[in-house]
Amino acid sequence: MTTLKRHLTAANVLSCMALFIALGGTAYAAVKLKPNQVKAVNIARQAVTNAKLKTQAVTSGKIKNGGVVNADLGAGAVSSSKITKEAVTNAALAKKAVTEAKLGAESVGTGKIDNEAITSAKISSAVWKQLVKNITYVTVTSGPQEVGAKTMVALCPSGKEALGGGFRVTGVNDDVVANESAPEFNAAGSRIGWSASARDLETKAGSWTLLAYAVCAEL
Repeated sequence: MTTLKRHLTAANVLSCMALFIALGGTAYAAVKLKPNQVKAVNIARQAVTNAKLKTQAVTSGKIKNGGVVNADLGAGAVSSSKITKEAVTNAALAKKAVTEAKLGAESVGTGKIDNEAITSAKISSAVWKQLVKNITYVTVTSGPQEVGAKTMVALCPSGKEALGGGFRVTGVNDDVVANESAPEFNAAGSRIGWSASARDLETKAGSWTLLAYAVCAEL
């Protein structure tokens, strides 16, 4: 110890301190990381948490396609303002994903409905009964005879009812007048056709013809 004290001078102490500082600096330089030196394999699982990510550090270019699934999204995380125009295509919608409750009032206009898209199966029975379907025109004509009175009935095909009708008189005799032009009813009260009647005043000679017609349709 006496020998150590004899050689312990201010120069020796300063030299030792300089040596320790130099060694410390070398050790620090040895563990200092260079750019891109830390690889994915050097990062432990779940080592990078939300707290270690700065704001807007993860951009869309760093997320692989299909990387964000429904389970990764919180309730209400994706709002309408976060969806770009035309971003959601038909292929991205699940079957029956868009229900009536998710459609706004008058959101589906005629321009968004394909031709022939609405079939009879998609129309309510109440509305269907109010529609005029399969219109048919029926006419009957009497012979060109000179008689006192004629009556003709234009009957609708089975399953159809008369929506309207009328008559026409033709011929060289111009003293013929109409007696009746009205729907023809059956026992159940259905309009099965159209009836027309006319008579000759017999003030002039000549034959004449009576034509009756009915406009029929499925109701």
